[in-house]
Amino acid sequence: MAARTSSNQVQVVIHTDDGSERTEMCPIGAPITIGRHVNCVLRLDSDLVSRQHAVVEIGPSSMRVEDVSTNGTIAGEMLLRRQAVDVPFGTPIVLGNFTVYFMAPGHTVGASGSQQRGPAPMPPPHAGHGQAPAHLQARPGPSLAAIPPPPGRGPAPMPHPPGAPGHPGAPGHAEAKGQAAPGVQQPRVLSQAPITTPEALQKRERDVALRREIHKLLLEHLDLATMDPSKVDDPSMRPKVLGALRRIVGNLDTRIPPETDRDALIGELADEALGLGPLERFLADPKISEIMVVDPNTIYIEKGGKLTLSETRFTDDERVRAVIERIVTPLGRRIDESSPLVDARLKDGSRVNAVIKPLALRGSCITIRKFSKTPLTLEKLISFGALTPQMGQFLTRSVIAKRNIVISGGTGSGKTTLLNVLSGAIPSEERIVTIEDAAELQLAQPHVVSLETRPANLEGKGEYTIRDLVKNSLRMRPDRIVVGECRGGEALDMLQAMNTGHDGSLTTTHANSPPEAISRLETLVLMAGIDLPIRAIRDQIAGAVHVIVQQSRFSDGSRRVSAITEVVGVGDEGTIEMRPIFEFVRTGTGPGGKVIGEFRATGYLPSYLNDFIVMGLVKRGEAYL
Repeated sequence: MAARTSSNQVQVVIHTDDGSERTEMCPIGAPITIGRHVNCVLRLDSDLVSRQHAVVEIGPSSMRVEDVSTNGTIAGEMLLRRQAVDVPFGTPIVLGNFTVYFMAPGHTVGASGSQQRGPAPMPPPHAGHGQAPAHLQARPGPSLAAIPPPPGRGPAPMPHPPGAPGHPGAPGHAEAKGQAAPGVQQPRVLSQAPITTPEALQKRERDVALRREIHKLLLEHLDLATMDPSKVDDPSMRPKVLGALRRIVGNLDTRIPPETDRDALIGELADEALGLGPLERFLADPKISEIMVVDPNTIYIEKGGKLTLSETRFTDDERVRAVIERIVTPLGRRIDESSPLVDARLKDGSRVNAVIKPLALRGSCITIRKFSKTPLTLEKLISFGALTPQMGQFLTRSVIAKRNIVISGGTGSGKTTLLNVLSGAIPSEERIVTIEDAAELQLAQPHVVSLETRPANLEGKGEYTIRDLVKNSLRMRPDRIVVGECRGGEALDMLQAMNTGHDGSLTTTHANSPPEAISRLETLVLMAGIDLPIRAIRDQIAGAVHVIVQQSRFSDGSRRVSAITEVVGVGDEGTIEMRPIFEFVRTGTGPGGKVIGEFRATGYLPSYLNDFIVMGLVKRGEAYL
């Protein structure tokens, strides 16, 4: 007999690993909390399930599943880590040793498993993910106040919708002090270096020894060492590893300090066995833009442009090495004593640099520049205060008018973000070739060829540098060439391309001001190994580069376009002349060290403004800037 249902209830079918099954009815007027605590709407009594594990919101055509646990939730084929996703009804949701199915409202499953008819069809499991209704996306998170939080942690808030105002990772964005990352457990941070008393050091040594023992027992239990590496990423492996870890931790219960959060310990060990260890939680936090592992015990994060020391750490250097191997091996790259540093990227596009001993004296070092899943737009940069609408309009018109632009700035100043935004102004009918060390650009145009460098193999062969790719791109009939960064002899090839019919090309370079950017380009051209007189080099630069955009990161963590300068030409004294068009002028310092200033137009009108009229970008009588 089928379970009765009504318009304000949804049928839930619960399977366990031992083959048993039960059906429950849950109200759909409020978020459905799932966990092992007695106050959860849907209680799953098992040590493999967190006290607060997941929250499900029921919509007319789909449901939203949010993970609020330490160990993750699997929805269909996706492993959720403090994230939420919209999925069709009937998608299997795995929580510990339970698999839960939510039927479409008005639909039921009989005792034989056959579906009973209702007012709306039920999408099959693993169907494409539907978009949640607007009222679900805008609704505040579920109230979990009735459920006591685990020791040392409060209830997890709902995730911040991607692309919502205040999304991080943008120039000019600085979060409010103490603001928690929406939908993500706030990483614990320290205001100063950890205390290294003898007692603290002994406690750390005991903790490391215990973690090593648990990891060794896990390897023996599941034989992970001999497992196919491709299967380690299979989401179905996580429940098995979590179950094994809970049994191992249970057997060692008397040796675990009573103040230890066992759920957190198990989650961290599972991340080290299957993922990127403690970095997993930082990668899931949308407010964190950069992750820096100094050594196994020291991990810094960047939030709102500010560096903060986190309290999380790896078990030992061996675990850090394992994480690096897990990143670089699928990309065909290697890291060992003969090649102790490597550049790579994660599956989501985040850029990774890793260095190991003997170069890294304190232990393996990892730096991750996170990849924004929602590319920033010019409108967002303006709203963040990175530039003014007039500056944005001028730069957009310059790109369309095929001016060659060099974006200059320091490390982490937002050069690539601005390059991506300006590249978005290239007309869609043009053929674009992008060249990068690690692919980061996200262009929406239909005709984009993306090239990425490749390091040498074990025999020292097969290396393709940016210079090789720039030379090859000239044979690919590009309308525009976009180079992620010029840092060597490829600058000469880039300048020659700009001077030979590839107007409208863009690139970035490291420098602190427009004059320094010119000097930097001169130095990079000399690195090409061709003996050119300095006057010839300056003629090349003056003929090729039209605009230099200076991107800066200020002391309060904000990122702004601090100058837009036109390259006028070579003067009588043989030096390159430039004229500033826009500048950011700092006028003071506000509360909390906030930088106060204003953008100003210098009054200089660039030499190519008439091109805007000829190309129809500006009507006669309309303001140029």
